[in-house]
Amino acid sequence: MADRYVVIGNPIAHSKSPQIHARFAQQTGEPVAYERLLAPLDGFEPTMRDFIAGGGRGANVTVPFKLDAFALATERSARAEAAGAVNTLRFDGGRIVGDNTDGVGLVRDIMGGAGIGIAGRRVLLLGAGGAARGIILPLLDESPAQIVIANRTLAKAEELATQFGQLPQGRGRMAAAPFAAVEGAFDIVINATSASLSAEVPPVPASALSAQTFAYDMMYGAQPTVFMQVAASRGAAVRDGLGMLVEQAAEAFFVWRGVRPDTSPVYAWLRAQL
Repeated sequence: MADRYVVIGNPIAHSKSPQIHARFAQQTGEPVAYERLLAPLDGFEPTMRDFIAGGGRGANVTVPFKLDAFALATERSARAEAAGAVNTLRFDGGRIVGDNTDGVGLVRDIMGGAGIGIAGRRVLLLGAGGAARGIILPLLDESPAQIVIANRTLAKAEELATQFGQLPQGRGRMAAAPFAAVEGAFDIVINATSASLSAEVPPVPASALSAQTFAYDMMYGAQPTVFMQVAASRGAAVRDGLGMLVEQAAEAFFVWRGVRPDTSPVYAWLRAQL
């Protein structure tokens, strides 16, 4: 009998997680059955508890339920606590263990997929919402020289910079600025805003991007996002977030099964499907 896992969200029909995890299971030989689960907007907890009662072993959690999953978890990893959100749940007896694999997925895609080092680099993080919050701790764990958080609302950026600047990894490394006050070129620029969903570009100064910059958009699609197009026009190397999707799924698979799948063939297959 295969162990049951789901991706839960609303909407959920678009999710590529079942295809990704089916390939991970086939590759590793793990007995995993993985499906989509649509929950009512006000019904995450009862839907999840029904799934647990039916023998469910774990879940990926997508919008809009990551905060609900955080509240449901009886134990949380350090990266889930730092993110303030949970995208991976493991059900172990009476325990509900919450984790957040988004940040480590991003870092693995930058370092492994793109071959870009983070240590000693200046990083510009565009946006101060949940997507940004979820990736800061894994970025700090790679010892960048500095992370500057740029946001339209300076107070939100300052809040994150203060929170993570209090961590041992973040001392002396965190700064905040409104978009217009960003100064100098950066080694890595990460778009964690939702601008790409509406084909817009965050108002990042042209000076932040150069031929020495690696520009990463956490969104992905069949064609480069507008942010990637603008960055490339300024000489930057660019990459979208498809690899992050695969890498965060692989980390969730490891959380559940203790086995780390090979992401390269799954990434190549998924890219070909777009």
